[in-house]
Amino acid sequence: MADLAKIVDDLSSLTVLEAAELAKLLEEKWGVSAAAAVAVAGPAAGGGAAASAAEEQTEFTVVLASAGDKKIEVIKEVRAITGLGLKEAKDLVEGAPKPVKESVAKDEAEKLKAQLEKAGAKVELK
Repeated sequence: MADLAKIVDDLSSLTVLEAAELAKLLEEKWGVSAAAAVAVAGPAAGGGAAASAAEEQTEFTVVLASAGDKKIEVIKEVRAITGLGLKEAKDLVEGAPKPVKESVAKDEAEKLKAQLEKAGAKVELK
């Protein structure tokens, strides 16, 4: 069990970009897709429950669709929002579309979207 605790500690110390890269590597290694698992789990919850959850969405993901013409300004905003380092923020912006912040309230998501759009980015809320 000590090994499992060490794995949990190691995974907890990963940055968002490192965790995304780990997910990609595991998907390639095992020949699976994390998105497919979520899609399969959705209908299992029951059609009525899924429909009502979609109507009452309280948590949103702010997704950077593209950096636009002012990439440096967008990188600065991403750094301010996420607390990432320069390289991580640059990689996130250049790798768009990518999630910038997940599981945020609607008002905060709209505020972040406005900040990023003001810097010149194209942003989606999911």
